[in-house]
Amino acid sequence: MSLFSLAGKTAVITGSTRGIGKAIAERMAEAGAKVVISSRKPEACTAVAAAICATHGAGRAIAIPANISSKDELKHLVDETTRQLGQIDVLVCNAASNPYFGPMPGIEDNQFRKILENNVLANHWLIGFVAPQMLERKAGSIIIVSSIGGLRGSPVLGAYCVSKAADLQLARNLAVEYGPSNVRVNCIAPGLIRTDFARALWEDPDALKQRTSTTPLRRIGEPDEIAGAAVFLASQAGSFVTGQAIVVDGGVTI
Repeated sequence: MSLFSLAGKTAVITGSTRGIGKAIAERMAEAGAKVVISSRKPEACTAVAAAICATHGAGRAIAIPANISSKDELKHLVDETTRQLGQIDVLVCNAASNPYFGPMPGIEDNQFRKILENNVLANHWLIGFVAPQMLERKAGSIIIVSSIGGLRGSPVLGAYCVSKAADLQLARNLAVEYGPSNVRVNCIAPGLIRTDFARALWEDPDALKQRTSTTPLRRIGEPDEIAGAAVFLASQAGSFVTGQAIVVDGGVTI
């Protein structure tokens, strides 16, 4: 277990009050990390942090709410984490937005802009706030939760796929920039996962049947099945992995 241990590490996970982000926070806490629970709603953050502390011990999780659309709130997230816990060893950029479902010709400019700003620009901001301390220590792991959609097209999630493809390139580029200082940057690209965020896809019986019929495991994933990849990338087990996208999709071909 030592190869995957996060004991003594502090991890900040955005969008961690539900779904994939919550599962990652729970598993990182289980692996020994102190985790920072962050999303827009303070009450939800507090509840998840309290549950993790109840399971893994007092002080294992703290709540610092932040809206990813606000650069000031993201800076506060980093500053307050550093003030309370000393440093940030692992950053998981998980929070994302998708206000439009349908063919790209129908998307409004403000919807497209929101997708790009929340899914790409916000990650750029947050990483920019965290990276200096990692570069100074010559240690750190940054993980962006992208999507299988960043590797292929979609008739109903086009703009979202564009943003997730940009996240893949963001990780690749930052891996080159930060690698000489031993700071690793990677992506996880989940397939269809049973989350509220993806509900429109997996609650549609026809869409679900079509998706699972081409998936070797013949099912969609659960949030906890993404968490292991995050623990791997954050731990010593992933110490020679950077600039990569780990696809966790049940075997869907690209």
